[in-house]
Amino acid sequence: MFVESTIVKPEERHALVIGGSIAGLLAAQVLTKYFNQVIIIERDHLSAQPEQRPGVPQAHHLHILLKRGLDAMEQLFPGIQTELAASGAVAINASANYLWYGLGGWAPRFSSDLNIYSLSRNLLEWIIRRRLTANNRVVFVQASQVTSLLSNPNRTQVTGVQVRQKIAHRQETCGRQTDFSADLIVDASGRNSHAPKWLEAMGYTPPKETVINSFLGYASRLYQVPENSQTDWQGALVTAKAPGTRGGVMSAVEGNRWIVTLAGIGRDYPPTDEPGFLDFARSLRNPIIYEAILDAKAISPVSAYHRTENRWLHYEKLSRLPSGFVVIGDAVCAFNPVYGQGMTTAALGALALDESLSKQLSRHADGNLVGLSQSFQKQLSKIIAVPWLMATGEDFRWNTTVGERPNLITQLMQQYLDQVLLLAAQSPDMHRLFLEVMHLLKPPSVFLHTNIFRQVLQRIIREF
Repeated sequence: MFVESTIVKPEERHALVIGGSIAGLLAAQVLTKYFNQVIIIERDHLSAQPEQRPGVPQAHHLHILLKRGLDAMEQLFPGIQTELAASGAVAINASANYLWYGLGGWAPRFSSDLNIYSLSRNLLEWIIRRRLTANNRVVFVQASQVTSLLSNPNRTQVTGVQVRQKIAHRQETCGRQTDFSADLIVDASGRNSHAPKWLEAMGYTPPKETVINSFLGYASRLYQVPENSQTDWQGALVTAKAPGTRGGVMSAVEGNRWIVTLAGIGRDYPPTDEPGFLDFARSLRNPIIYEAILDAKAISPVSAYHRTENRWLHYEKLSRLPSGFVVIGDAVCAFNPVYGQGMTTAALGALALDESLSKQLSRHADGNLVGLSQSFQKQLSKIIAVPWLMATGEDFRWNTTVGERPNLITQLMQQYLDQVLLLAAQSPDMHRLFLEVMHLLKPPSVFLHTNIFRQVLQRIIREF
């Protein structure tokens, strides 16, 4: 939960966030509770409207905010769900309004309390940024890039960052180097984080990296919802079924639009030309997406994205880290985006940062942050573990996936979960349980409860 803080903020205590995307913005909100000023260093110019920015090339594609992530954001920004609705985000009941064509065919439809919102990445980021802009503790430094970390003489503590700012001068753009000091630096710069190199330059061992890559690529396009649309749903998902490699999803978003994302595994990438995009949609296991967009008006080009590997930098395993520096979001762990876990994990990471800071500063009223880096990274790794297992487990369904293969127990567990998914196509209760796990409301271990195990066993016996 978002911790109620009773810690007094010394007037000279500053924090700095590298990166102004969703992970960085959520972290900044937490930092405003503990620091007098929070500086956000962002490479892009930030628009006053919810517009695409160069630093987020994947923003053209569908982003899913899971139920657990929505709840976490409400904790961080009370009332944000009301703002989402007022800004045009589409309210969706995940079990009634979102159609799911999985391993066993169509899942049952029923009403539940699994209420979420569907909206563009640009709108969500803008709503969060607008909240922070209204906070006088927060300062945005735009069109700027962190080039290195600053430290104390014995390099045990990060004391700030060196920043190259883009300055327009006589119709030319030049860089000006500026030093920013801070008591705590949060690296939220995403997949392109330079933190391993910065730490190595300070004499620290860089973290080891685990990469699992299914070579999935996807392509997306926006459509205007037809005036005569008769759909009684707000979204539809058609999963790939191994050895088949193609899947797709469409969802209503603000502005009476559909966003359609088609995905192919093992380098079976969707084309970006209109005929190819439609043919790919028609080739899915079920034609629902193809039929919906066949006569719909396309209102954007087709955008492609192929950088989808699961990538985990194991900061939690380092024996030494300088104080005053933590890493969060995709800079630590980036998931295959097709599973929609990134924004939710970022929100949970922000709540973990809040908890770590509260404990640290309760013990050290003078603001001493020694030990925070290690304790936070270990706590964050526990949050990452579940979505990582889910994402990589799915990716290993395809023999073209590269990376350390799961052990025999994990492989058997995957086969067991296949039976759970087949049951979910027949049972509303099982489908609800599956959705609760997918939305990170419950751990995957619930599938091992006695009554679930009995149903799976009965199904296996019937098959034989």
